[in-house]
Amino acid sequence: MESRVLSSGATTISGLPRLTKPTARIINTFAVSSPASLNANGGNLVCGRQLRPTLLNLDYSSPVPLAAKAAKRDVLKPCAATASDSAGDAAPVGILAKYPFLITGFFFFMWYFLNVIFNILNKKIYNYFPYPYFVSVIHLAVGVVYCLGSWTVGLPKRAPIDSNLLKLLIPVAFCHALGHVTSNVSFAAVAVSFTHTIKALEPFFNAAASQFVLGQSIPITLWLSLAPVVLGVSVASLTELSFNWLGFISAMISNISFTYRSIYSKKAMTDMDSTNLYAYISIIALVFCIPPAIILEGPQLLKYGFNDAIAKVGMTKFVTDLFWVGMFYHLYNQLATNTLERVAPLTHAVGNVLKRVFVIGFSIIVFGNKISTQTAIGTSIAIAGVAIYSVIKAKIEEEKRNLKSA
Repeated sequence: MESRVLSSGATTISGLPRLTKPTARIINTFAVSSPASLNANGGNLVCGRQLRPTLLNLDYSSPVPLAAKAAKRDVLKPCAATASDSAGDAAPVGILAKYPFLITGFFFFMWYFLNVIFNILNKKIYNYFPYPYFVSVIHLAVGVVYCLGSWTVGLPKRAPIDSNLLKLLIPVAFCHALGHVTSNVSFAAVAVSFTHTIKALEPFFNAAASQFVLGQSIPITLWLSLAPVVLGVSVASLTELSFNWLGFISAMISNISFTYRSIYSKKAMTDMDSTNLYAYISIIALVFCIPPAIILEGPQLLKYGFNDAIAKVGMTKFVTDLFWVGMFYHLYNQLATNTLERVAPLTHAVGNVLKRVFVIGFSIIVFGNKISTQTAIGTSIAIAGVAIYSVIKAKIEEEKRNLKSA
């Protein structure tokens, strides 16, 4: 940084030496009562970030005029660095640091984008390869390989796990595996929009489990907000053109499984970061998913499943579709967790509802699914109910945290 040196050899007023004002910067005049108190070299003053009072070697035992005291305080303050001093002195503030909402907005966008792409690609695979148990294994397997690769390069560093934590994570992973497989069975059996409409009932199962399993008191306002959810799903189910019992029951089992996953997750609270925790859950869930895939779909896959898929779309597209659907599945789940860490629970809850609206809307457009007026009305009512429930629940949770911190 360029240093500006002011010499005491400047002109004096009433016999007192003073510091002259440089042309590029205004510095308050500092008057001392005794010229002898300055250094022999002239009492040079360096104006910059490293300014220290000892550079002046002032003798505070001598009387100092009142007018000089205020000036003394100003002179001894470090001068603020200017853009002309040096480009390397102060790192420029980037646009992302200046506007953090851009990063949060990017997280939301990528969360929605990856979720929509996953649902569309997943359904396209089922149109020519209807084996949801095997595809569920691929989803988790690709994510596990991704996690292992990330650990290998240290992004992130693998967190250690002991037998006690493993025992706590096994029930969580089992419910995660069951919910994931049954969701895919439903996706393969009915329209994507209908599966997501049924899965809008998940808050109802969460509230029921909290009330009757965990013994927690659920406010009446939460129960009332769930009424339109149940009503909307019922209306949509009665008039859904792609309705079948396999898809409906599978989606309901998925809701129950993810509800119990939440319950066991609370019992397995740990200080481990979410990225490592999700990686361990994915590995354990993969172990649970492999046996049913081999037992229920293995013989069919070996006999004609793989050959039919390759004959329809070719080996390259078949393999790349499976790879990318697994990557999208893992990344959108990881981004959902990262987004939750950046925003308040209320914002995340509303964002989750909007995500479901995006998925339903885009799936109808892409696949050209025909829906009746009653189905559209029922879906809208259910989504609105979920939005109301999410807002009320997030506010209740926020009030609880405020009371604990008070």
